[in-house]
Amino acid sequence: MKPLTIIAYTGAAVGLAALGVTMAKTNPSQVEYEEYAVQRLTEYLKTDVCKKTTNFIENLIRFNCEKLVDSANPQIQEIIARTTEKQNYIIFSIYRTDLKISSWIPSYKFETVGAFDQFYTYTAEKE
Repeated sequence: MKPLTIIAYTGAAVGLAALGVTMAKTNPSQVEYEEYAVQRLTEYLKTDVCKKTTNFIENLIRFNCEKLVDSANPQIQEIIARTTEKQNYIIFSIYRTDLKISSWIPSYKFETVGAFDQFYTYTAEKE
């Protein structure tokens, strides 16, 4: 092998190893995912549920809807913690949340990847 080829392969191997170590160190935890999921769900409830109600009873509820959502954050996090399965692949993690609260509220299924201290939800389905 030519010395330049050896240097190129060595550089690529060192670069991949550095990337792997960085990804392993920045793989977010389950608690970080729960905080992310609570934040996203809270935003959804405030924008899609509280603000988009139409009938009289729902308008009455909307008056304090955002405060109600904010006060329910600990319970929301507990529900997310109970309904989430984490698969840890050292350099990234996949979180699957089956959010089903009761039979009269629609259930949702979320799949999120966590890497580089960030989360990317790639599946969100209403069931």
